[in-house]
Amino acid sequence: MFDFMDEDWFTITLEVFFLIFIVYDAKQYLQSKKKEYLVNIVLTIGFAIWTLYPMYISYFKWSETQKEEVLKSCEKEDNVTLCRCIDGGLFKEYSFEELKSLDKDKLQKIKEEAKEDCLDDGWF
Repeated sequence: MFDFMDEDWFTITLEVFFLIFIVYDAKQYLQSKKKEYLVNIVLTIGFAIWTLYPMYISYFKWSETQKEEVLKSCEKEDNVTLCRCIDGGLFKEYSFEELKSLDKDKLQKIKEEAKEDCLDDGWF
């Protein structure tokens, strides 16, 4: 139901909203010198860190060699199109250690779900 929250466009939209709120509050603070706007800026930055940190940390857990290793092993077992589609979800959801510790059944289930999501051309 909330699959859109894992999408990059959702993260970028959140970033834009946070920046708009911060710029607006900074402008209001410079005009009025009220401390309420400083509190709003601090709260907005805190909320941005709280919401965006889990989304970004998943990208930083993976090194390029680990990504290449996973993609090469996937390409040996499945087709290249499916592997390229799967990689975004895998790199966001699992760390390298978690992915290596998954059993074959769970990994196969992930691939089947990704095949339905990635290779489906229509909405219905």
